[in-house]
Amino acid sequence: MPREYISVELDHRIRDAAGHRCGYCLSPQRLVMARLEIEHINPVALGGTDEESNLWLSCPLCNRAKARRVAAIDPVSRIVVPLFNPRTQRWSEHFCWSVDGLRIEGLTPSGRATVAALHLADDPDAIEVRSYWIAAGWHPPTDID
Repeated sequence: MPREYISVELDHRIRDAAGHRCGYCLSPQRLVMARLEIEHINPVALGGTDEESNLWLSCPLCNRAKARRVAAIDPVSRIVVPLFNPRTQRWSEHFCWSVDGLRIEGLTPSGRATVAALHLADDPDAIEVRSYWIAAGWHPPTDID
């Protein structure tokens, strides 16, 4: 299924609704050196659509790691569970920041599976960049819902 054109208006609505940050790692557009991407929560390759309800904002690292995934194994229960849905679920119910602020920790089966699948706790580049953001006083975000 080819991707339909996403209008400028729809693009702006998604960016505004997402607070101009990645729905998974919360990296803000103002600090990311690449344009945050409109991602398909349910990938087009698996039947997802270009409707607004299936679109959200993602940084390139998270979007590439997620790829076509909609589920992953929770490392604690070893059960396959749906990945976190940033459009319909609250980040703070599924994740928290490590004490040092460098890593994202999963609080629920979906959160833990998402952390593992998207490498939210172990990507060395993300950890290094976050360390600079922490030193500058920009991280971790305090306005998470």
